[in-house]
Amino acid sequence: MIKPSLKVGIAAAMLASASFGAHATTTDLGEVSASVPTTFTGTVLGEATTFSDIFNFTLEQPNVSSGYNVVNFPVDLGEVGTLGTVLSTMSLVSYGADNTQGTSDDQVLQSVVLPSAGNTQDHLSLAWDEPLVGGHYLNITGVTSGSLGGVYSGSIAAAVPEPETYAMLLAGLGLMGAVVRRRGMRKSS
Repeated sequence: MIKPSLKVGIAAAMLASASFGAHATTTDLGEVSASVPTTFTGTVLGEATTFSDIFNFTLEQPNVSSGYNVVNFPVDLGEVGTLGTVLSTMSLVSYGADNTQGTSDDQVLQSVVLPSAGNTQDHLSLAWDEPLVGGHYLNITGVTSGSLGGVYSGSIAAAVPEPETYAMLLAGLGLMGAVVRRRGMRKSS
């Protein structure tokens, strides 16, 4: 029969070893400005540690599209050790109808999974060509390749229609209105 104190010790050791093998954080980036890209950084300690980090955000309205990038940030600290990551996936996820992250109605809008065209284990990027309204998050996954862990950096940029776009839209609508009015005048004559 195993003593209760030994059982507690074994359970604590198992939990401690499990916590060193995986890493997950959630970071709130707030509202992403349309005029300035928002940057973020992930830090993971431990050699060969898997990570699945979440970065919550909303995009400033109005927006027409958005772009997402994440890059490995390798660091060589000489005799102390190295920092590096092997990036695996990046997913753009909508909170869904309840506007709450992590519930059953969250919807994956787009994912980049290696291997994929234009992406490497050191750089992942994706573009979303539709407006985003409400809460969203990026889920970044990978494993550390440095002896001390890894560091990665990313950015989110929203595209907003320029004032010239609105001016061209109004001018086009004005011309269409003039054409319709002129046709109406011809028919009544």
